[in-house]
Amino acid sequence: MVMQAPPAGPGAGAGAAAGSAAGPSARQVAGRRWRASRGILAALLAMVVIAVILAALRPASSAGTLDPASPKPDGSRALAAILAQNGTRVDVARNVDPSMVRHGPGTTLVVTHTERLTDADLTILRSTQANLVLVQPTSYVLSDLAPGIDLVGNSFSGVDAPGCALQAATLAGPVSFNESFLYEPDPSGARGGMVACYTGEGGARLVQAQEPTRTVTVLGSTAPLVNESLDEEGNAALGMNLAGPGAHTVWLMPDLPEPGTAAGGKSLTDLLPFGVKLFFLELLVAVLLVALWRARRLGPVVAEALPVVVRSAETVEGRARLYRASRARDRAADALRAGARERLVPLLGLPRSAAQDPAAAQQIVSAVAGRTSHPEAVVGGALYGPEPVDDAGLLALTDVLDDLERQVRQS
Repeated sequence: MVMQAPPAGPGAGAGAAAGSAAGPSARQVAGRRWRASRGILAALLAMVVIAVILAALRPASSAGTLDPASPKPDGSRALAAILAQNGTRVDVARNVDPSMVRHGPGTTLVVTHTERLTDADLTILRSTQANLVLVQPTSYVLSDLAPGIDLVGNSFSGVDAPGCALQAATLAGPVSFNESFLYEPDPSGARGGMVACYTGEGGARLVQAQEPTRTVTVLGSTAPLVNESLDEEGNAALGMNLAGPGAHTVWLMPDLPEPGTAAGGKSLTDLLPFGVKLFFLELLVAVLLVALWRARRLGPVVAEALPVVVRSAETVEGRARLYRASRARDRAADALRAGARERLVPLLGLPRSAAQDPAAAQQIVSAVAGRTSHPEAVVGGALYGPEPVDDAGLLALTDVLDDLERQVRQS
C-alpha cells in the first residue's frame, strides 16, 4: 500500500530515538510476556489433561495380578497355598497347550488375563472338557466360551449375599466383591442351564452355565482370588469352591502374545465407528475449503492509498521503538547512515547510485571532509563505521550525521 506522508528530516530520527528511550510500563511488559508465553502454557496444560485422562484409563490391575506365585496384594499365592493344603494340585500354565484338550471334568481350568488369548488358544479351550472359570473375561472371549452370558455393566458395591442355589456360593455365603463386572444370562443363547448369583444393580457378579460335559463359570471380580481381600467375608471360601472343587487345578496365566495376534485384536482404525471416520473426513474437507477461500489470489500486488494520512514522525517513532525493543542498534545505525548518504550524494554532485556503492565510499568520504570541518577519519567512521556499542553511541552518531549534512548544505 502507498503511504501518504511528508518527508522526514534527519533530525526526526534522532528525536524519535531519543523519545523511545523511555521504557514501557510494567503493565505493558507483563502483557507482552503473557502473550509470548500463553501458547507454551496452553501446550503444557493440554499435556497435563492428556496425562490425567491416560492415568484414568489405565487398567487397575498390573501384569502380575492373579499370579499364583506372587505374594503381592494383587497376587494369588495365598489361595494357591490353601488349595494345595486341601489336596488340590495346582499347576501354573503360561500358555495354552494343546494337551489341555485331554483334561476331563475332574480338572478345573482357571483362565485369567483373557485379553492375552489368541484365536488358536480359544479353539483349544472350546475343545477341552475341563471345567472353566473365566475371571473378568473380555467381551470377545465371553461370546466365544460362554455365548449365553452377556456383560451388562459394572458395580462398586460392598458385601453381597449369594441369592442363588449354587453350592459353591451358598457354602461361601456373603462375599465382598468390591469392584466387579455384572453379567446377565441370555436364555435365548444358552447352551445349558444357568445359575446367576450375587445379583443386584441390574446384573450378577457370578454366573455358571452347565454344559453337557463341563461347567463354565464367569466371575466378574478378582476379590475372591487375590491375597489382599482373601480374608474378607466369604471370599476365601468362594475362591476355593470355584478354583479347587476337584483334585487338579490348572491356573492359566498366558504370556503377552505377539502384537496383532490377540483374540479379537483390531487396529485403531477398525475400532473407530463409521460416524467418527465420517466426521473427520468432513472436518478435513471443511479445512481445505476454508484454506482455498482464505488463500491469497495469484497476481501482481495492487497498490492503494491509505484511507488516512499518517504523519512521518509517527512512522519514524514506531520504527525506532521496534529497533529499541529488539536492541537492533546495528540496523538503526545502518538506516541512519544510508539515509544520510542518500541526502549527501546529490549535494556533492555525485550520482545517486554512489550512495550504496562500496567502491565509491572513499570518494564520498573525501568529498564530505573537503566541505566540512571534520577530518576524513571522523567522516568515514560516521558514514561507514562499526555498530554503536550502546544507545548513547547511537545518539552521538545521529548528532555527527546531522552536523555533516548541515555543513555540506551551507558550504
